[in-house]
Amino acid sequence: MRAIVLGAALLFAASVPAFAADPMANYYGNTIVVVDAKGAVTHTHYNADHSFDGVALASGYHYKGTWEITGGQLCHTFDPPPPGIPNPKCNPVGPLTVGQSWTGMDGSSGALVQGVL
Repeated sequence: MRAIVLGAALLFAASVPAFAADPMANYYGNTIVVVDAKGAVTHTHYNADHSFDGVALASGYHYKGTWEITGGQLCHTFDPPPPGIPNPKCNPVGPLTVGQSWTGMDGSSGALVQGVL
């Protein structure tokens, strides 16, 4: 029994750095709200199983797919791809904290908002 508890503790300790290194960890259970340069708003939700879903509010268009991080880029593979959007679509990614916002060079802005909106 002692060996099982010790083994479980070592397994947990070995897994902690993997969770700490996940730049997407704060995204899970929260919402990325993006306003593009034309004022269109989207809400996107990321899951630890590498799936995502979201909605473009003005049109009511719902989207979903899978995500992966490749070469410092967050790549979305849409299922099905939205009209006019490359598949996959990749953008730079970094860790965010809830409440943090940013402004893109293209005039867009975004924030990581607490909860699923």
